[in-house]
Amino acid sequence: MAFRLKPRPWRGRIAALLGILLMALSVRAAVVSVPPLLDLIGPELGFTSFTTGLLAMLAPIIFAVSGLLTPRMIAGFGLERTLLLAVVVAIIGQAGRAFVGDVTSFLLLSALTMVGYGIGNVVLPPLVKKYFPDRISLVTSGYVTLIAIGTAMSPMFAVPLEQVSDWRFSIGFWTLASVVVLVPWAIQFAADRRRRSAEAAEHARLAATESAAQTSARLAGVVPVEAERRINPWRSRVAWGLAIFLAGNSGQTYVYFTWLPPYLIGEGLDPAVAGSALGYFAILGLPVSLLVPLVVPRMRHPIYAAGLFIVLWIIGHAGMFFLPTQGTWWWITSAGLGQGTFAMALLMINLRSRTTYGSGVLAGFSQGLGYAGAAIAPLLFGVVRDATGGWAASFGMLGVCLLVLIVGAVMINGPRQIEDDAETSRVPART
Repeated sequence: MAFRLKPRPWRGRIAALLGILLMALSVRAAVVSVPPLLDLIGPELGFTSFTTGLLAMLAPIIFAVSGLLTPRMIAGFGLERTLLLAVVVAIIGQAGRAFVGDVTSFLLLSALTMVGYGIGNVVLPPLVKKYFPDRISLVTSGYVTLIAIGTAMSPMFAVPLEQVSDWRFSIGFWTLASVVVLVPWAIQFAADRRRRSAEAAEHARLAATESAAQTSARLAGVVPVEAERRINPWRSRVAWGLAIFLAGNSGQTYVYFTWLPPYLIGEGLDPAVAGSALGYFAILGLPVSLLVPLVVPRMRHPIYAAGLFIVLWIIGHAGMFFLPTQGTWWWITSAGLGQGTFAMALLMINLRSRTTYGSGVLAGFSQGLGYAGAAIAPLLFGVVRDATGGWAASFGMLGVCLLVLIVGAVMINGPRQIEDDAETSRVPART
């Protein structure tokens, strides 16, 4: 029988909980706090249409690369050290770009910021798996909700913060959120070190008081929790299913974030109303982010929840295409609530893995390929529109995203977990 420690009491995990929640609040702030200020940043630094488009693509592209590379970092450095590195990199990037005087430096430091948060995106699910195996749904609900809050809050406060001083103060302000993340994790690292020392002392005491035969018998029944079979996600149906599901979701979401205001303005809506529509779309991620992790784990077939959100996406897309100026807010409400597929994707990382190691591999692979799809979709949406002279083919591309989403939902519906696709060789996985 494998030996596993009972979950630690809450008092030994409060710092980890705060660290996870604060990191979740920070991961999108650096991404979405810049676009509302581009009218001010652009002329001063020399942004062009090309560099503006490049800035828009940085986040999904770098998140994709980070997703594929981070599992190796976790295996080499451990979860906590990888998180620490991610936060430090993000701090350097955020603080540095607030002082630059040219567009190239701004893009490079923005890319560094995205590297930090791209790593953070992957580390969060296995951290939940490690510290809260008995509260996965509750903690996932909390951190996914805070991701949504950070996404909605930072663009909302970008201009007011700029009015206090200037745009440099506004984008640099969010560096503080990253610095604060380090505090609870420093406390948790110290607590974990004390716990490991106490456990080592207890093991030494037991070894000193028992006979050699008893020691052999005890050790024979112990299976290290983190000694896992090597997982190759490229050969895993679960990993591909979740990656496809996340790609379908992220493609639609990034199209809305990139094109909703220009589309509505082109259809005759006031620019201020179009901007408010995007903010409303982002805020609608809050209620579904809170509820999905609490409801979906109780469902035997999560595809029913995915089906509901897919229907909401369909209603939103159809309404925005056929009647964009009539019932606009109803269509945005429907599409916004469809964002529950994102909360589902993050939740399924832990529901479709049994171990911290498996969660890390699944998080990296699914987010890597998923964000790659998110980088391509908004670009193609605009290219197709320019090539055809209308929006019909572009909205048809959103239909393709929905088909991708449905395929992924079917693939992850069953109870199979990524460890079921593990190879036969056993390797230790550090956390």
